[in-house]
Amino acid sequence: MKYSIDIYKNNANNSARFALGTIGKNPLFVIGLNPSTADDQKPDMTITKIRNFAQKAHFDGFVMLNLYAQRTPFPDQLHPELNTSLHQENVSQIVQHLSKNKHCSILAAWGATLAVRPYVSQCLTEIKIAMDPLNVTWLKIGDLTQGGHPRHPSRAAYALGLTPFDIASYIRIHGASDP
Repeated sequence: MKYSIDIYKNNANNSARFALGTIGKNPLFVIGLNPSTADDQKPDMTITKIRNFAQKAHFDGFVMLNLYAQRTPFPDQLHPELNTSLHQENVSQIVQHLSKNKHCSILAAWGATLAVRPYVSQCLTEIKIAMDPLNVTWLKIGDLTQGGHPRHPSRAAYALGLTPFDIASYIRIHGASDP
């Protein structure tokens, strides 16, 4: 299948990516930890897997979003401290993309690396709060990991399928208590 991207929102120097995807009437929205190397010209392993998960679950597109917009293939190289303006732009972009649809299916896909930086759970909590007025259904790949996190797509088998995800319970356990 040809790689064709309709949505590519990044900052001026491409050190941050806010959204990458394809337009559809029923796209699968995916929230990962942070963007890696995929762009509008070439996918990475995560985007390839997401495209396939979306297709197998009968979605007609996908939009990749992230808890934190800084691009790096190594989550442990994320900013040591939260870049507030980058985070605020990310939240704004997420709400903007989701608001275009009457209903959104969101795949939680950040894996166990949520704890790589203390501020990432704060980002999740604030993104969830910003989404509360929207009509969303949360999904995950198969069961949660042993550590209780939604699976990262690049390491998940397609046979696991997409299953309901209780984001409120997850945030009570892993999210920031005071955003």
